[in-house]
Amino acid sequence: MIEMLRTPDSRFYGLPEYPFNPNYVEINGGRLHYVDEGSGEVILCLHGEPTWSYLYRKMIFPLKKNYRVIAPDFFGFGRSDKFSNQKDYSFNMHYRTLIKFIEKTELKDITLVVQDWGGLIGLSVLGKHPELFKRVVIMNTSLPIGTRPMPLAFKIWRAFSRFWPKFPIEKVMKMGCHKEVKKEILTGYRAPFPTEKYLAGARVWPQLVPTGTEDPGVNQMTRAREVLKNWTKPALVMFSDKDPITRGAEKWFLNNIPSIEHEPFISIPNAGHFLQEDKGKLIAEHIHEFILRSNARVQESPVSAEE
Repeated sequence: MIEMLRTPDSRFYGLPEYPFNPNYVEINGGRLHYVDEGSGEVILCLHGEPTWSYLYRKMIFPLKKNYRVIAPDFFGFGRSDKFSNQKDYSFNMHYRTLIKFIEKTELKDITLVVQDWGGLIGLSVLGKHPELFKRVVIMNTSLPIGTRPMPLAFKIWRAFSRFWPKFPIEKVMKMGCHKEVKKEILTGYRAPFPTEKYLAGARVWPQLVPTGTEDPGVNQMTRAREVLKNWTKPALVMFSDKDPITRGAEKWFLNNIPSIEHEPFISIPNAGHFLQEDKGKLIAEHIHEFILRSNARVQESPVSAEE
């Protein structure tokens, strides 16, 4: 029998810079939380390991002025329910959950914003249902299919997350950011996990990254690669300049997505793996300008055709 945990609401009261009202949707017997702020075109922001929608707070504030910004917490993270047993987490579970979430919230014409595991899952869903997405913003992530060795930094992180007696969320966040993170903000990242029992999802995610060609998720990520190789809709790639985990992964996207020629690569300066924490406001500005440019190209195209 699957044991599911629910972090007490009191853990989230008064978190700094996070005044957003909670929203929930039931998926396969579990309660999935998401932030839903603003109105207009939909921007769907997907977090990675071991974060939650709190990571996007600096981006939500400016973007919600012009857009509807949605930031869900994957099962095992944030205000969403959590399995207590690592074996209950799988790539397919997260993948199917995201598809079901999009269906239940009736999202369409989505601007997809992904980072870390948000990219592995989000881009895989884009590969399955490209018709749901209008644009894509790719940050500090990859689509591993088990054909290349993982960086040493990732191997160390994978072993650390699996074997370290206590999973130090605060330390992970500090190591993954370039600038100093205030103590009260670190408390926000720790909030979803009152005890080690709640951390099964965070511990297992690094173990689920495909390292062999037969691993779960490889088929979905291979399909995502093929879809992106024929992607003519707007695409923007932004990677930070100080992330040892995903350094160099931007090359595949830049070399393979056809529409990338319209949007030069953006390097986010002085930012670590969690670039949303380091430079959230700057990233939001880039996304806003990206959407404006892509809309302008659409409006200009009929004129060009007539000429």
